[in-house]
Amino acid sequence: MEKPTNSIQVIERLAGLLDVIAAQDEPASLKLLSAETGLHPSTAFRILASLAEQGFVERTSRGNYQLGIKLMQLGSRVSVGVDVRKIALPLMEKLRDELDETVNLTVREGDEVVYIERTLARRMIRVEQVIGSRAPLHVTAVGKLMLGDQGDAACRSYAQRSKLPAYTVNTHTTITALLQDCLAATSCSYARDNEEAELGVGCIGTLIRDASGQVVAGLSVSAPIERRRDEWIAHVMEVGRQISQLLGYNAG
Repeated sequence: MEKPTNSIQVIERLAGLLDVIAAQDEPASLKLLSAETGLHPSTAFRILASLAEQGFVERTSRGNYQLGIKLMQLGSRVSVGVDVRKIALPLMEKLRDELDETVNLTVREGDEVVYIERTLARRMIRVEQVIGSRAPLHVTAVGKLMLGDQGDAACRSYAQRSKLPAYTVNTHTTITALLQDCLAATSCSYARDNEEAELGVGCIGTLIRDASGQVVAGLSVSAPIERRRDEWIAHVMEVGRQISQLLGYNAG
């Protein structure tokens, strides 16, 4: 059994590596991390490998390191125990009433989005996502925004891991097509799902951020594709902005 002092030393080294990664604008190289922390490259590599296995860091296609999904998920829960669902639901209901279409709230878990809340359209023919159901990032409007928000390297890494399986004929199955869509969507802060997850269904989505600016959820409107309207974009983005503001986010 390891001595307690050794365990504490490992934690200190781990924390030091995370601090250095968090301080960088771009994914950090092993050489930089070793130099900044004073750790031998082999020691830093072993710790980073364990962190990556647990989802606390992510290794890019170029072998550099960035903060991982697990930290984002944990960080989203720190805000004084704020439950984004409780804050979002009244505004989701208002948006549902304005558009008379189903409104969804999703969070990222690994390489998928998970549906955690919804307000259903009152129409007989409507899109109905089951709470707790999942979908790959590349087939949903919100998922593409979440990828785009992390940048080029994260999109490429996701594509390599997932192999971009096709769900419909409209699903992006090449890195080039996915990158183009994700980065374009990120630049305008909204995305469409053009029957990429399910034929006949279209979505418009935007991201929700907390006080630190971290993406904590996604808001989307889903409808039969023939009913979807670009006029909804402004409504969806405004409600996303309002929810983010209630979580403490200040875009200015």
